[in-house]
Parts: sequence; C-alpha cells; structure tokens
Amino acid sequence: MTIEDRDDAYLITHALAKDTLSRLRDVETEQVAFRKGLVKLGRICGYEIIDGAMDTEFVPVTTPLAETTGERVKGLDDVVIINVLRAATPFVEGLLKAFPRAKQGVISAGRDEDAGMNDAGEFPITIDYVKLPEITEDDTVIIADPMLATGSTMCAVLDHVLSEADGYENLFVLSAVSAPDGLVRVGDAAPEADLLTVSIDDHLDDDGFIVPGLGDAGDRAFRTT
Repeated sequence: MTIEDRDDAYLITHALAKDTLSRLRDVETEQVAFRKGLVKLGRICGYEIIDGAMDTEFVPVTTPLAETTGERVKGLDDVVIINVLRAATPFVEGLLKAFPRAKQGVISAGRDEDAGMNDAGEFPITIDYVKLPEITEDDTVIIADPMLATGSTMCAVLDHVLSEADGYENLFVLSAVSAPDGLVRVGDAAPEADLLTVSIDDHLDDDGFIVPGLGDAGDRAFRTT
C-alpha cells in the first residue's frame, strides 16, 4: 500500500508519483512535458485509488489450457470523475486511463485573484458552469484539481456536488499538491470526503499560492502566460 494516513489527508507515496511531481515542479519543464506529466500523475493516482479503496472479487476464468479463478476489481463501472476546470483537464485525462468507463462531470470554478484573500484566508469564488452526471449511492466520486491551496474553490465545488448527489460509496478530493490551510478548510467543510494528495507543501504565500508548489498549473499546461 502506498497511501499513508497523515491526519488531515491521505498521502500517495508511490515512487513514480513522487518522481513525476518533482518533474512538474521544475521551472525548466516546458508546456508539453508539463501537460504530459499531469496526465501521467493522474493515471498513477487512479491506480492508487483502485488499489487502496476498491474491492476485488473472485471470478471463474477459462484460459486456453484450463479452468481457473481470477480476481476482478469491483465497481469500475460506478465511478464519477469531476473535472474542476481548467487545470484539472490533463489530470483527469490520466484518471480516465485508470477508469475508462467513468461518468464525467465538469465544474468551471475560479477564485477572484483581483479581490485577493480576506482575513480568513479565503477567496471569493465564481462558478461559471456546472454539468454533473447522476451520482448514486453505489458511486465512487473523485473530484480532481491539481492544486488545493486555500481550499476556497474546492469548498464551492463540493457544495454543488453534495447538493446534487443521491449518496455515494466513496468521495475523494484528489490533488497533486496541497497546502495545510486548504486541507483543514476542506476537511472542516466536508468531513465525509477523503482528501488525497501527492504532497502536502509548506505553506501559502501572501497571495494565496502554494509554496514550494509548482506554479499556476493551468497556465503552465495551457501556455497562457
């Protein structure tokens, strides 16, 4: 098992996840490599969720030579992946390699950088678009956003998801890097969610960016700066 309980979150410690994140952090990693790195990291995280949270069942298998018994993962058809636009798009592309039959939802949410953080360390959040599939009590729900900084965006996203979900089997908030403040805020707002991340970074700077972080994941993936 390469998922460790770190009180406020579960940490993915797979060696390839750590290697890929280190390459993403590097300021010399250019756009194409950065985007491909997010895809790779999403795939690794998806496999870790399967290994750490999903059950298997024994099934009969007929090989070319004999009858035997194999194991299959249960619930792969009951997965909902929610893409928090826009930075999560390549991240979700990787998750879909692990969950190719997943239902997909999209929420376009962003913080108002011009308004800045308030004294509580929160940003005002604008939700421009929401399209969610049906979420049932049998589903494993994965809300993906590479950066969990103040947690303001994720809390707003969770409000929409929880208000529309008709229950769920598992609820994961998945990020590549997280700040301690954001983990605490999201954990307090949605204690039923399992917070899953590859790294818990040191702190937020005065502008609400994760340090050491990896910069603006959306800008680096889509070359908008």
